[in-house]
Amino acid sequence: MFSSCFPDRLFKLIPSFVCVSTLRAIVEFLAFCYHTEMLKAIEKKTKYDMAYFFLLFCSLIGFCLYFVGGGKLITDLVSFIYPAYQSFKAIDSVDPTDDTQWLTYWVVFAFVSIIENVFTIIADVIPFYFVMKVGFFVWLYHPKFLGAGLVYSQGIKPFILPYLNTSMEKKSVEKKTVQKKTE
Repeated sequence: MFSSCFPDRLFKLIPSFVCVSTLRAIVEFLAFCYHTEMLKAIEKKTKYDMAYFFLLFCSLIGFCLYFVGGGKLITDLVSFIYPAYQSFKAIDSVDPTDDTQWLTYWVVFAFVSIIENVFTIIADVIPFYFVMKVGFFVWLYHPKFLGAGLVYSQGIKPFILPYLNTSMEKKSVEKKTVQKKTE
């Protein structure tokens, strides 16, 4: 269906992870929600599928965001919007595993944000830093990978936990001392 209305050389430009049927479903949902007959008229007139117009629209939005706020804005949006949405959903769910996943994500997110703010030169020195950062954050929260748990358990927890244990031990010793004095 798509090859007849879309040139083969341009069809190869679409990444393999983009599923055209998924894009078509998203566009049809948006068309249903907003009653966009204009999009269907453009599709009929040009004989190109409306999924490609959706890709064009998303690309234009991405370029506008890039020119307004640069790579940092896009990175911040990608690393914040979807995880915030999923975190709101996790709060209302009864399953504790999604709560743990998103709490772990936010701990890693905060850690990376602090490191990035301390070492601001990183973004200037490393080529394609923001592209790699987007990929890293998607890897952190993607349900297939759940990289936040790995980064937390292998990278953050071993360094932070010894300090937490010593502070908890001090509090328990202080609590026992206070209890003995009151007796």
